Amino acid sequence: MNKLQKLISKLEKHHKKKIDLTLNRTFKLLKKLGNPQDKLNNVVNIVGTNSKASMAYSLKSILNSAGYKCNLYTSPHLQSFSERFIFNDGQIKEDELVELLNDVEKVLGEDNASLFEILTCAFLKYAENFRYNINIIEAGLFFQFDSTNVFKDNLMSMIGVIHKDHLQWLANKTIDGIIFEKTSKLLNSNIFINRQINEEIRGKIEKALINNKSNKYFYGKHFNISRQENSFVHYQDEIGEIILPEPNLLGDHQLYNVSTSIAASRKIFNIKDEHIKKGITKIELKGRLQELTSGKLKEISGYNRLIIDGGHNESSSMCISSWIKQQNQDVHLICGMMKDKEHYEFMKNFKDVVKSITLIDIPNQQGSISKEEFKDKLNNLKIDINLCSSIQEAIKINSKHQDSICLFTGSLYMVGEILNLN
Repeated sequence: MNKLQKLISKLEKHHKKKIDLTLNRTFKLLKKLGNPQDKLNNVVNIVGTNSKASMAYSLKSILNSAGYKCNLYTSPHLQSFSERFIFNDGQIKEDELVELLNDVEKVLGEDNASLFEILTCAFLKYAENFRYNINIIEAGLFFQFDSTNVFKDNLMSMIGVIHKDHLQWLANKTIDGIIFEKTSKLLNSNIFINRQINEEIRGKIEKALINNKSNKYFYGKHFNISRQENSFVHYQDEIGEIILPEPNLLGDHQLYNVSTSIAASRKIFNIKDEHIKKGITKIELKGRLQELTSGKLKEISGYNRLIIDGGHNESSSMCISSWIKQQNQDVHLICGMMKDKEHYEFMKNFKDVVKSITLIDIPNQQGSISKEEFKDKLNNLKIDINLCSSIQEAIKINSKHQDSICLFTGSLYMVGEILNLN
């Protein structure tokens, strides 16, 4: 265990609950830190169930191509907590993050704060050093009581795909309850709404925002994107149309995420077409239909493709399944999930879509579901399921198939383990 991991374990003891939805502790710590949130300019809040990271990194890449500097706060990380802290377009070094978190802990003193609250406050404090950059802030859980909901004003908010997830934290365990948590406290400025999985949810979001005085821009109404022949992408909004190259992200759902960032970049920042074209080909996003083309695990897979995706809820499995159907290769699915997820709802979208399903335990994660219990939950799917004892064994067994795709999914924690092993 390195210095940063030891410190994280220590910080987790400052509050008995890992998640405790209230803003009191956050504002108390921010006040002790000099209210850095009030000193930051050009804030972009990003909320949603899925697609937050994709929109954040797409927007950052487009803005960078146009010469803007960005700070970026995301969660969770895949390999190191330092991934969550991007300042002036660079990931903070682990030693610097240890120093920053130690300083914030000293200021916290005997007060309570959850780990996520401490991390968020630390990001905001350090961002003061680059306060005039574009500050792209991804919400953690919901938004109303999330520690990223601390700003008095912002440039805009971006709403990703909203769907059912984390219901255990809600009194109103419906899509309406989730939409309320994610939208009721959005600031009055500009709001860009990504494509939703159906019109009913899109309509519910529009209704939820009716009293918000922001300028609102909905996918399908104010901007659109579609894939054309010859690998070109057609984007259109009220400003005009652009013929784009393919973004360096796999999956049609990523087109919608990118289009939301394009709409925001044109409307709010007046980004030129040339910078958008360049930006979408340079998006750096790990763990979302990411193909591993080299490394130790790739060597085990041989000539088969090795792809990882951290999707872990129903709407993400719908997107992954849709991508699988477009492939001209057999796909062998390997899945591990955490205990608190909707396992059946996630896996049902792969029935009759993939060639085989293998379940594994997520290494080093106490909160993961065992492969045996996972299999029992899927009995009603009436599909053949294989069990493997490790990531490496799962790849080796599936590598016997020729010219196929080995696809890991079900958890960002598992994706992180795969990247570490590779």
